[in-house]
Amino acid sequence: MQVFVSISDPRSPRHTQHDLAELLTVVVCGVLSGADDFVGIEEWAEVKLDWLRGFMKLEQGIPSHDTLARVFGLISPDEFEAAFRRWVGMVIPALAQDTVVAIDGKTSRRSHNKKDTDAHPLHLVSAFAAGLGVVLGQKATEEKSNEITAIPELLKTLALQGTIVTIDAMGTQTKIARTIRERGAHYVLCVKENHPNLHDSILFADIDPRGPLTPSSTHETTIKDHGRIEIRRCRAYAAIDRLYKSEDWQDLASFAVVERIRTVGDHTSTERVFYISSLPADAERIARAVRSHWEVENRLHWCLDVQFNEDQSRVRTGYAANNFAIVRHIVMNLLRLNTTRKVSIKSKRMLAATIDEFRAELLGVMT
Repeated sequence: MQVFVSISDPRSPRHTQHDLAELLTVVVCGVLSGADDFVGIEEWAEVKLDWLRGFMKLEQGIPSHDTLARVFGLISPDEFEAAFRRWVGMVIPALAQDTVVAIDGKTSRRSHNKKDTDAHPLHLVSAFAAGLGVVLGQKATEEKSNEITAIPELLKTLALQGTIVTIDAMGTQTKIARTIRERGAHYVLCVKENHPNLHDSILFADIDPRGPLTPSSTHETTIKDHGRIEIRRCRAYAAIDRLYKSEDWQDLASFAVVERIRTVGDHTSTERVFYISSLPADAERIARAVRSHWEVENRLHWCLDVQFNEDQSRVRTGYAANNFAIVRHIVMNLLRLNTTRKVSIKSKRMLAATIDEFRAELLGVMT
């Protein structure tokens, strides 16, 4: 509520019955307790009105689901995103050295009306702190191609000193690398065919006329699980002079080749991916960053779809889809930051719905 009061109320004062900070807090509590839409939030809040009044006035009772939808469609998403980042700064004052911050985008499939041919589904670029499992910030774009412009804007709002920022091939841009370094972080950027000359200079670095290339360091791990054997091998090189226009990349210090050799039964497949980095040619450090990047798929995107039904959400009026996505991020952070119960996100939401004391514990309020 301390950060919600900074959000401008878009409603006319003469026709406002419900305090905006209280309304937003009711929504967070409802989603925390398992509701995935405004109707569910209203129904849950009506049952828990007495409990909610233990730390809010709610003089006019619980807003209707129509009121919630209308207000969420009007709130400035930029202000809501800024409030979210201030809240994250309060609960996570600083990230540990070498924390991997994965930047990736996700589209909410049903967040637009298909009858409106000019509308696009919401595409949200998020910064995810791997290890902690929390979202640090997000920035909405109209479509995936706009990630290139949205990522620098998002990076400039985050406290990244001492972290390692990882981005897939879409975000491998010289401007983005420069922004990361200006924020005091290192980068590990994936290189694919969208940079064909750079990609080929890594691919053929070993047959350069200057002679064979020896890795500065190597790192290998083997994972055996459910009849699957996967070998992950990383080779890091300091010879950046072999790369195409290496001087264009701010503080470029190394490149790496990561191989994944996967065997299931009699079938073996090999995948090879290239990376450039401002880190020294430390294969173990780069391999950890690459591996951590994929947490954004499993611990954020998958969780939003499966545990919060984001892809099935029909919240779409005005800015409502964007703002409701921020609420999901707030709730996910609250659940991940709680370590008193070693259960799944789904189980924590169920417990929050039924146990007042646990819900208060998640929210950090005294009962």
